[in-house]
Amino acid sequence: MNATEHTASVAPVQAPPHRLSVVVPMYNEIDNVKPMVDAVQDALKDYPHPWELVVVDDGSRDGTGLALQRHAKTVGPHIRVVRLLRNFRQTAAMQAGIDAARGDVIVTLDGDLQNDPRDIPRLVARLLNDDLDLVAGWRKNRQDGFALRRLPSMIANRLIRKTTGMQFKDLGCSLKAFRASVLKEVRLYGEMHRFIPAWLSTVTSPDRMAEEPVNHMARQFGESKYGISRTFRVIIDLLSVYFFMNFGSRPGHFFGAVGLAVGGLGTAILGYLAVLKLLGESIGGRPLLSLGFFCVMGGLQFLVTGVLAELLIRIYYDGSHARQYHALNSSALADNEGWHA
Repeated sequence: MNATEHTASVAPVQAPPHRLSVVVPMYNEIDNVKPMVDAVQDALKDYPHPWELVVVDDGSRDGTGLALQRHAKTVGPHIRVVRLLRNFRQTAAMQAGIDAARGDVIVTLDGDLQNDPRDIPRLVARLLNDDLDLVAGWRKNRQDGFALRRLPSMIANRLIRKTTGMQFKDLGCSLKAFRASVLKEVRLYGEMHRFIPAWLSTVTSPDRMAEEPVNHMARQFGESKYGISRTFRVIIDLLSVYFFMNFGSRPGHFFGAVGLAVGGLGTAILGYLAVLKLLGESIGGRPLLSLGFFCVMGGLQFLVTGVLAELLIRIYYDGSHARQYHALNSSALADNEGWHA
């Protein structure tokens, strides 16, 4: 590992020795490339532990990827760029950065400069000193418009809290510090970056997670990629989160319970009709007969689905996890040189 010494310009972070990886996904943010990289560099140039910045270009079409590579060469080898072949969206880009990160601690933040990189040392210090697995940023004073940004965020946060039971005030804040060994135990798919604390709760205790107030700044360059439509996507994703949080490792219990309930209802209906038949009544033209038959068949299908789901979940946990993205420069994923210390 190459390391160079720099004079400190901010107070040293009192934290155990570690290596820090800062992961930033970017999409069509060419105007923010240099300001973002320079802001992280300025905030961490005196950091007393080795660190790297992993920037993921999520298939940008405005030249963001090339601008990142050019500027990274002028700053140093600790700025690493991963370029995806097309736009896989924020969750996949974040997962690509997490896979490329080599640090013991991983910090994620947005590339639009609304998160303040100067908050990173404080979040990392709390993570390590309090022996936590996650410290999430809380944007107490958001510098966003109400209708298109703050209102959807308020609705989404309320829905997520109600569904997951996790009492975070600002689950949408991208600025988070993670213990890498725990974060890499989960895989992010779809648009699940909003639910990282919920996913982490499947591998660690919510007691090992905390929230810390952070700065928030108004966007200076480029256009926001968020809007009111994300609220509807959150509702859909919440169904998956609820299922995986409660039945992710035992899907047979979910499908089995539904199958027994539906099948039991069908059996009761057919039993009732059988009694009527024995009493001499005609049941051939009753709609209840069809309902009972299809309930029994549906119950059997749910039970079979539960068995198949159990088989699949065992294959998933026993096998290797496939990546949901394809990187242009796969060498950036290797554990090569390029740390800043």
